[in-house]
Amino acid sequence: MVLHPKAKVRVAGQEVTFCCKASGTPVPKKYFWYHNGTLLERKALRYGSRLTLRGLAPEQAGTYHCKASTEAGAIKSAPAQLTVLAQGQQSCKPEPEPSLVELPSECPQDAAGSRYYNVGRCPPAPCAGSPANQSGCGADAGRCCGVRRMEMREIPCAGSLLPVKVVAECGCGPCAQPLVLVQGRVTAADTGEPLRFGQIFLGGRKVGFTGYKGSFTIEVPPDTQRLVARFVDRQQRFVDAIKVLPFNRRGGAVYQEVKMLRKKEPVDLDGSRSNAILLGEASGREPVGELVLPAGTFLRPSGEVFRGTVKASVTFLDPRDMATAGAASSDLSFADAEGEIVPLRTYGMFAVDFREGESGAALQTGPVEVRMDAGHVWMPEHLEKMKLWSLNPETGLWEEEGVLRPARGSRGKREERTFLVGNLEIRERRLFNLDVPEDRRCFVKVRAYSNEKFNPYEQLEGVVISLINLEPQPGYPANPRAWGRFDSVVTGPNGACLPAFCDGQRPDAYSAYVTATLGGEELEAVASSPKLNPNAVGVSQPYLGKLGYRRLDHDDPNLKKTAFQINVAKPDPNNVDETNGPIYPYRSLEECEEAPVSANHLRFYRVEVDKYEYNVVPFKESDLTSWTGDYLSWWPNPQEFRACFIKVQIEGPQEYMVRSRNVGGSHPRTQGQLYGLRDTRSVRDMLLESTSGACVEFKCSGMLFDQSLVDRTLVSIIPQGSCHRTAVNSLLREYLSRHPPVAENNHTAAFTMLAPVDPLGHNYGIYTVTDQNPRLAKEIAIGRCFDGTSDGFSREMKADAGTAVTFTCQERPTGRESFFQRLLTAPAEA
Repeated sequence: MVLHPKAKVRVAGQEVTFCCKASGTPVPKKYFWYHNGTLLERKALRYGSRLTLRGLAPEQAGTYHCKASTEAGAIKSAPAQLTVLAQGQQSCKPEPEPSLVELPSECPQDAAGSRYYNVGRCPPAPCAGSPANQSGCGADAGRCCGVRRMEMREIPCAGSLLPVKVVAECGCGPCAQPLVLVQGRVTAADTGEPLRFGQIFLGGRKVGFTGYKGSFTIEVPPDTQRLVARFVDRQQRFVDAIKVLPFNRRGGAVYQEVKMLRKKEPVDLDGSRSNAILLGEASGREPVGELVLPAGTFLRPSGEVFRGTVKASVTFLDPRDMATAGAASSDLSFADAEGEIVPLRTYGMFAVDFREGESGAALQTGPVEVRMDAGHVWMPEHLEKMKLWSLNPETGLWEEEGVLRPARGSRGKREERTFLVGNLEIRERRLFNLDVPEDRRCFVKVRAYSNEKFNPYEQLEGVVISLINLEPQPGYPANPRAWGRFDSVVTGPNGACLPAFCDGQRPDAYSAYVTATLGGEELEAVASSPKLNPNAVGVSQPYLGKLGYRRLDHDDPNLKKTAFQINVAKPDPNNVDETNGPIYPYRSLEECEEAPVSANHLRFYRVEVDKYEYNVVPFKESDLTSWTGDYLSWWPNPQEFRACFIKVQIEGPQEYMVRSRNVGGSHPRTQGQLYGLRDTRSVRDMLLESTSGACVEFKCSGMLFDQSLVDRTLVSIIPQGSCHRTAVNSLLREYLSRHPPVAENNHTAAFTMLAPVDPLGHNYGIYTVTDQNPRLAKEIAIGRCFDGTSDGFSREMKADAGTAVTFTCQERPTGRESFFQRLLTAPAEA
């Protein structure tokens, strides 16, 4: 499906057009349209790939999707929502929805004991289309609800007034079209070496190369529903990796680690004789099956039989090894007869590469036999449904090659076994799979939070949640922790719903291993030991007990705290305790996606050193559509985010909070006005006594949102405690003196500068990273800052490397306020 219908909003009486388009061989010409799952009558509506509805009535609201069909198969589009408004009904209410921001710690709490303030937000919902633009098949940006007017308020905080801009009115305007990117790194699954200058394909089109360190950036084409990327090693050391990459439709970049499977060393075969290659015999395991190659089966592309020496490389991906899940291709899905994309459960994948011994020219094969040992299939119903599949590299979907049928055979002299046997011809270099369709499916609700408080308004978007389906306990005889399937979903404003195999009869029939990453950083799972706390996990008892939630380090102390495992117990509809999540039946996807935050769900959170961020113009970094164009916006450009950090060394007996206060420095519209505050706790250097370091964000200098004049941000760095400045990086001091105006630094308890416009680097103690994703830009900059280099990355503080300013702090005499505290209580005097 290359064009999917788009969501529309119309007023009753208007008309609407939905469009879809499929590609295939032969070219699809038959299209069917459905409203809320019911087929619409073709003759009455005279539709093809376009569906036009005139004189809309309220009962025509709902979901619409199309299905394209040929004799080769069918494919369904994603559903599109049609909203039909009554005459005079507003699609964008002028009153903003509530949205809370946390105020600085020195601000007083309200009557309810909260330090949160409602700044309002406009939901980015689509607005009704104008009657003039009804056809709607082009790349029309459309109109969306957004901020029409903001107001400045001032909040009394510790003897001064804290400015904050709040949304006063919402209205319809052009929809924001943020750049949607997938970034990441491609490395070998076994050694971690990067794929240098590998080719990247979307469909059949080459879109770029990986970098020297294996890094890549893919811009997601508009209207993409399923992003299928193929990574190719030009030196042919690795099997092509075909990945279905999750992305955030609301904009910004999602980070993905891509693993490639190293090709098995080729063996020499005699093309004139019959040969057999074992599948899955590595690491001393019992083979899963074998590939039987009859005499004379190797063919040149012309069809001529090749009987010489063949270099044969057959690489088997064994699901009995948990480590191989990350290197598996595709998302193990196929299109069924109705065109719906449905999941497979794998028993192993293999890639073949046959070449002539002398010339290295690629060879094809005539009919070959795939034999699978039935002893590795413990579910009796799977024996009847096992099929042989090959992966289409352009769609990322598996296509049926044939059925595997039971036959008797022997391995060794006395051992008689049952094998599943199927045939295929290898005409192109594809990945093959031993799979069964599995229809026992559910969804698992997961949310990610910015900290351990699990506040509903502090959820993180753009987090990649990955779920690996593990086999039932009996599993393979050799390893009960075999995996059968994996999926990745990106969290939105209401979390994520991950597909998983489940069972209603036995709660532990299927289990799931779940992880979460944001910008390459692993988020932490909620603890399950020493005592399981249902309020922290997010699931009430007794269902939590049935799910058997456990964080992985409690099973094995050597494992990280960044994953949990559950039994995917299908909810019993007759048990009220199991009807509120976190597991939902497969047909209840909408219920899962729209579940309130009070419903049961599983959780991850960021482990942050004490950190606080305050923006005068509110902005949610995980939702780029929340950006507002304003002179006081911390990030002036929603397409490109520049993160700036300064490294502070502190010599003192403990760890200290360090604040950056950022105000307009040179721009006439913002001079003296606050942009925002950043508080960061210093991190102890494990190699230096009584020394810690802090990487403190400050607002970069540069153009403001109107892109007409540069502002040099006036940045003050103030440690909390009885501290005085003892050193400033000489290169930074020299740079600032050569680029006037120079900020006054007459108080030794702080460091003030008009921030540099240039990205200076570690020699100056300034770390600057630009990216299309603000969180990723900050993560990379913090990693470099901790390391004290301009291209490294560390999570261990090296306090004396790449430092900009040094403070010496001591324990304060009792009763005497620090400069930091005086700044909070009496800023004018301080």
